[in-house]
This record gives sequence, C-alpha cells and structure tokens, in this order.
Amino acid sequence: MSLIHEIDYGTPASRSEKTVSLTIDGQSIAVPAGTSVMRAAAELGTSIPKLCATDRVDAFGSCRLCLVEVDGMRGTPASCTTLVAEGMVVRTQTERLKKLRKGVMELYISDHPLDCLTCAANGDCELQTQAGAVGLREVRYGEGANHVFARRAGEENDRFLPKDESNPYFTYDPAKCIVCSRCVRACEEVQGTFALTIEGRGFDSRVSPGMHESFLGSECVSCGACVDACPTATLTEKSVIEIGQPEHSVVTTCAYCGVGCSFKAEMRGEEVVRMLPYKDGKANRGHSCVKGRFAWGYTNHRDRILNPMVRAKITDPWREVTWEEAFAHVASEFRRIQMKAGKGAIGGITSSRCTNEETFLVQKLVRAGFGNNNVDTCARVCHSPTGYGLKVAFGTSAGTQDFDSVEHSDVVLVIGANPTDGHPVFASRLKKRLRQGAKLIVIDPRRIDLVRTPHVEAAHHLALKPGTNVAVLDAIAHVIVTEGLFDESFVRERCDWSEFEHWASFVSEERNSPEAVEKVSGVPAAEIRAAARLYATGGNAAIYYGLGVTEHSQGSTTVMAIANLAMATGNLGRPGVGVNPLRGQNNVQGSCDMGSFPHELPGYRHVSDDATRDIFEKLWGVTLADEPGLRIPNMFDAALDGSFLGLYVQGEDIVQSDPDTHHVTSGLAAMECVVVHDLFLNETSDYAHVFLPGSTFLEKDGTFTNAERRINRVRKVMAPRNGPGGKNGLADWEVTQRLAQAMGLDWHYTHPSEIMAEIAATTPSFTGVTYEKLDELGSVQWPCNEKAPEGTPVMHIGGFARGLGKFMITEYVPTDEKTGPRFPLLLTTGRILSQYNVGAQTRRTANVIWHEEDLLEIHPHDAENRGVRDGDFVRVASRAGETTLRAKVTDRVAPGVVYTTFHHPLTQVNVITTDYSDWATNCPEYKVTAVQVAPSNGPSLWQEEYREHSVESRRVLGSLDAAE
Repeated sequence: MSLIHEIDYGTPASRSEKTVSLTIDGQSIAVPAGTSVMRAAAELGTSIPKLCATDRVDAFGSCRLCLVEVDGMRGTPASCTTLVAEGMVVRTQTERLKKLRKGVMELYISDHPLDCLTCAANGDCELQTQAGAVGLREVRYGEGANHVFARRAGEENDRFLPKDESNPYFTYDPAKCIVCSRCVRACEEVQGTFALTIEGRGFDSRVSPGMHESFLGSECVSCGACVDACPTATLTEKSVIEIGQPEHSVVTTCAYCGVGCSFKAEMRGEEVVRMLPYKDGKANRGHSCVKGRFAWGYTNHRDRILNPMVRAKITDPWREVTWEEAFAHVASEFRRIQMKAGKGAIGGITSSRCTNEETFLVQKLVRAGFGNNNVDTCARVCHSPTGYGLKVAFGTSAGTQDFDSVEHSDVVLVIGANPTDGHPVFASRLKKRLRQGAKLIVIDPRRIDLVRTPHVEAAHHLALKPGTNVAVLDAIAHVIVTEGLFDESFVRERCDWSEFEHWASFVSEERNSPEAVEKVSGVPAAEIRAAARLYATGGNAAIYYGLGVTEHSQGSTTVMAIANLAMATGNLGRPGVGVNPLRGQNNVQGSCDMGSFPHELPGYRHVSDDATRDIFEKLWGVTLADEPGLRIPNMFDAALDGSFLGLYVQGEDIVQSDPDTHHVTSGLAAMECVVVHDLFLNETSDYAHVFLPGSTFLEKDGTFTNAERRINRVRKVMAPRNGPGGKNGLADWEVTQRLAQAMGLDWHYTHPSEIMAEIAATTPSFTGVTYEKLDELGSVQWPCNEKAPEGTPVMHIGGFARGLGKFMITEYVPTDEKTGPRFPLLLTTGRILSQYNVGAQTRRTANVIWHEEDLLEIHPHDAENRGVRDGDFVRVASRAGETTLRAKVTDRVAPGVVYTTFHHPLTQVNVITTDYSDWATNCPEYKVTAVQVAPSNGPSLWQEEYREHSVESRRVLGSLDAAE
C-alpha cells in the first residue's frame, strides 16, 4: 500500500454549465466558465507553482508564485485569480516566468528556517516542493529576522516568537510561517469560526489566534482545517512530530456522529499517524471536526479490554477466559434461561456505533437463534419518533436530502438541534450558506451558537418553553393556512387533498393561533408569525432537527408536524428543501435500516407480514416469530417480574444513556446473564456476567449509513487487538458469528461483504448495494436498486414512497411532567462539541481538556434566587432522583430553564430523568424534567455509593496472558 495522494487543483471547481475553450502551453482544453487558469492547467496535468492557493478555499493571489503569461494581457497575472476566457492562450513556463518565480521563492526562503532535515514536514512541505519546482538552488540573502537561530548583537532575536504548544493535537511554530493566509481563509471559508487573523506588518506579520491568545485559549475549535491548509511546518500535528511522516493510507469513515465524514487513515505500519479528511468524501467534502480529525487515540487506550471475561455474580471480580470458553458459557446460560423461563426470556440490543453488517447479524441472532423478536437499539431513546413519524407521512423512515442540498437552501429552519456542537461539519456547510445570504430560523429553548456567531445571525430565534414544540409548529401552520401561504398545486398533486383540508381546518382553529400559543410556549406571537411567513415565502426552505424534537412525550407528533409544514409549503422533492433529521451516532440510521426494532425486519417491514418473513425464513432455514418483541424499557420491566433474564448488549452503555437510571440498573441486576460486548468496562458492564472485547472502526471492514442515508465503507487499517500481542482479536461481526455458532447456528461468513450481499438479497432499498459499487462510486444513498442503480440523493421527487403524502392531526398535549413549588425549573439536555454521547471514546482522549465535567447552565436570575454562584456545586433533584454537578451561570438559557450535558458517568444526569416517553415509540422524554436546584457541598451520597460500586464491579483477577 502507498499514500493516497489527492490532486490539489489550486482553486475550487466552477459550477457553470457554460464551457470555455483555451490553449495552455500549446494544448487545448475546454473547462466550465469561471474556472481559474491554474485549475485549467492542473486538469491538463500541468502543475503551476503555488503557495497561497489551494482548492479548499477561494483564490487569494498573494504569493505571486503562480504567475503566467497570457497573450494580449499586460504583465504576468496570477493564474489563481485569472479566469479563463474563450480563445485565451496561456504560457506557464517561459524564461521571464522562471526568473520571476525564482526571485519570489528566494525572498520566501530568505526569511525561513533552513532546518529541513530535522523538520517534521520534511517530505510533506509545499515550500520545499515549490523551491525545487522553480529550480532554486541558492539564496543570495542573509538570514532573515525570523530564523530560529538568528541573533542580533550577540543576543537572542527578540523578534522571534516561541512555539505555541497549548493545543493538545497540533503545534504552531511562527518562525516557519510564510503568511500565505491559507489557514486564516480555511478557518473563515471552510470552518466558519473566524478564529485566526494576520497580525503585524512586513517581516513582523504572523498568523495569530485572536488578540495575543494561545490556540487553546482562543475561539479555535480544533477542526484541523488550518493544519490541513498550512503548506509548511507552521501548523503540524504532534503525532507527525512524534512518529514521522506516514507511508501508506486507507480511506475509511469516521465513527463519531451521523455526518459520516470520510477520512484517510495515514499510517506507518499498523500505527496511525494522523486522520486526514478525504476531499472526495461526499458527506464532508474534505472537512472535519476535532473528534474525527484528532480524537482517535482511544483505540490504543490502556483501558481497552482485550480478553473475554466472565463471572458468576456481578459482585464477583472478573476472570479472563479464552474466546471458546466465553462463547460456550454464554450459549449454555442462554439455553438454561430459555428452558427455565421460555423462549422469550432472552434478547439483544444492537449498536449504533457498529457497522450495518454487525447490526444485521445481531438482529439475525436474536430472531433466528433466540427464536423471538426481543431486539432493540439505541434509536429507541433518540430517533425512533423519526422512523415512526416520517414513515406515516412520507412512507420512508429517513431524511429526504443529501448534505449538498443545503447549498441550494434560501431558508433553513433548525429545531431542537445544535449542529455546531452535535454535527459540526454539516454546521460549517450550513454557516457558509448562511453567509451567502440564506435566512435562518432557530426554534430552541437555549441560545445555541447558530443564533449569533461570527458573520451569522438567525433572523428569528423562537425560544420556546421545553415541551411545547407541537404547539409552536401548529401555530406556524396556522399562519401558513390562514394567510393562504400554502402551495395548493403541490398539495393537490402529491398529497391527499381531503386530509389536507381536515388538517387545515384543525390548525386554523383559534387555539392554534400564535396569540393563543404564546401563552403556552412563551414565544411572542409576532415572532411566530414572522418565522412562518419567512419559511413559507422565502424560497427553498429546509428543516433540520435533532433530539430536541424526538426526545419528548410528543416526539412522534412533532416529527409529523414538521412533515405537515414541508408538504403544505411544497418544500419536498428537490435540492434545497426537505425534512432532515440530524442523527446523533455514526450508524443510528443503519441500525434502524437493519431491522433493530422489535416490530420490524430489515427495511422497515413489520414482523407480522407473511411475505417478508417468508424471504428470511427461506434464506435462514428457520421459522420466525410473527409477534413484536420487547422494547428496551419493557425488557427491564420484564426482568423485574422475572420473565426476562438474559441480554446480549453490543456497543451500547444503556445504564448511562437510558432514562431513569434506577429502573435500568434494577432491571439489569435482576437478570441472570447479561453479556456486554464493548471496548471498555462501562456503566452497563458493572451489571454484566460476561464481557466480550469489541473492536474499533479502525480494526474492521464494513459500512456505516449516515444521516443522509449515505452508505460509506469502513476499511480495516489494523488487526483487531486482543491481549499483549494485539493481533489475535476478533472484529465485532466475528464475535457475533462465533456466539451464533455456539448456539447451534450454521453461520460461515468469511468477510463482511458476504453479509452485505445477504442484506441486498433481502432488503429492497439495498438491492443494488455491493462493496464493488461502493469502492467504485465512493458511497451511495439508499434506496439503491434497479430504479436508482447509483442511489438516491434526494427523496420523493415527483411523489412519495407511500403514494400520496399524509397530513396528520397534531394535537398539542402538554407533558405529564409538570413544574410546581417543589420542582419549579425545567431541565433539558444536550451535547458539547468536544465530547461524544456517553463519552466512552472521547473521555479517553485529549478532548477532556475542553470538557472535564458536565456543567449545569442556569440563568443569572434563577442562580441569584438560589444563592448559586458560577462554579458552585449544586444539587439537582427531580421526582426520580438527584445528582450534583457544578453550575455555570449564563443567559444562554431562559429563566426557568436549566441545561446540562451527559458525557460523564459520575454526573449520571439520567438518575433524574423520568420514565415519561413518546406515546408511539417509548422514546424517553429527556428534554423535559421538572427539577429544583440548590447549593451543595459536593457529590451526593448516591454518587459516592455509585463510584464505590463501579470500582468494586471492575476488579479483574490475574491476566490470562500472564498466566499463559
């Protein structure tokens, strides 16, 4: 294998459909109008020397190295800023140009350290490469003012700036800066943070992260765009400095959020040197965030469990065993439980962090091996209302657009989502579109960053009371209908008109007017009316939503209300519009697609459908149950009544992530054989009897499906780890297969591609998906079948999957979780940029430097009333329980609302969330919990006891490898 080198064309591609013909160095070429001369030459295979130009940002024209001669044009224009013209004749290499370029390069080198042999960028330095390209062999000038070794009158050069090592992942060496501004432009144009600037003049010019701040102390979000853009060693990954330049690379997919970014894992042997965002990745287009770019170190963390372990009781220490012993033990225990309590006494939970193929095997194990439908997934507690609501409205349980679609949006409505923290790469693309003039509506009880960030400000922020999403959306619909702003032709053509009339009559009622809803939601009626008019009349309007929509008692109702708005205004079936759920985990869409719900087989087909079951029964050689199995909350209920006693949990920490922790732990403690299959001992494994080591995304092959239905390849870059040798482990799909074999199933897959072939053979939306096609096209979006052999970027063009779009009555029903004298505040929860989900991965990286603990955001008015100061420990109590954490006094939350994250296990915010859930899917109501906040002296008694229990539960007897 070798390094995958991506061509840098110098400037972005033009999207013009008009073609222009020109001649470059005697060769003819036709390119889109608006293309730079530099890019046209690159497409011919001619590389014009450059330093400030890169195709990731717009042309700048500052380095004066890319000069060319153009017939009829005076002087020597910069090829990066000169656009092609019909009949243009260009010369890229003449004596005049060679002399000019060499002189320019000589000036750069005169003020640059010549320590190439010991420089971390040696072999990957554009300054070094371009010096060779222009034929520079000597420099006539003396040492410049910024050389590391430069001295003045026998003293150290006081103009020399020291390195900035504050960022945990990269270093900044100002002595090597050539002031090309590529990093500044990448921060502005690609990331949209505007954290960098050029300070000083002349030889004193340098990149600066703010007003004399360090990188760590600045507004930099460590996305890595500046590091990628830097042509020298000014900004360099510390891993490159420590390990050296990589020698081969593999393209794979990030295992964090639902954006699904493509990366080049650049390696030396089996050691990852760095993860570079892949320019051809269709979800991220060469961009990344701090997690995907840098936070992959958990793969080799000392906490990784590398051998299977068993114990008789959860109070016993763990004992390491062989794989064979572990599988035999699980199979024996599961058979014993079923003989004792019946076929339905065991079940499984699939992982939204594992691949499609691995998830498919877990649900197959439950259905074909356990003989029941007791399988569920973490989507139960996040996006199950999305699946239900969108299937009812449109006929498919997924978002309608690709991420490129946002580039065509004129109005974007973000509700219950915080893209800059939860889906940062998509957020960067959204911010870029907003800077270009698109309008933004934010519906969120908290002032998220998008409400006001550099060069972006929401036209409307509807800061509603938590739990009133449905009321506000109905009020927006009220305005659209009563003011005649709906798209009648679209509705008549693509929806059921009688259902629309029934819905329109409902939303037109006075109780759904903005004035009436203002009393419920706290949002001024004028703001609701203005937002409704903008959404309905502002052009292409797209809706993006997250867990602030789904994690409510009316989560499914809210999803249907969103679908109603999109259908009523005709904002479906073309680029720039749509209904787009921002999925939280890397493969939560895929886990749903693969049949992880107890009522659905792969492809969202109900288990009661005889024809669907027949497909699987013939292929698997078994009879499948036709009754839905237990959902996750029901599993705990059944465990407490003694009818559910065995559980296989793959890659999911349900104790930390699921609501009402007391109920979850009580249910797990009542079970007789809990099997946890994961990377680390976690909160759920504290209640487990068997631990099966998992593998990271770097250690296996497979596919992930992101939030835009994009199926991306995951490629193995190193062998799965197991024991000190680290080479005899199993990928997660192999673990599930070995467990199935131990239970008597005749499975003999040799590669995940064979599992995908089975998925394609049984699931209509995946019929055309093969590894060969994914390798050829890079990725595809389902449905991928005979009708759409290369996938479907935009859904519902010309019609809906279900036929006619279905309008649903979305009655606002207040949650049963009420505030009162004992619990006067409403707690809502969310995520932060540097951490991911329950933090199992990111807490084991340097990302903890940005978020060492969960904090409770509280409004200054509420804090003052309770005698709470910033940084104080506070007790947060609800009807379900209590916990303590530190307070952060801020006006980002409204009076009466408090907010926290859930990334750290000792916070255990789910100790205080209740068991209220969505009426249709049992998705928990994480976003609305009535609480009281009061000063505290430190961790609660429960937290102290839990810490002790956790330490006790993670004792491991002598190492199996040491014994051998």
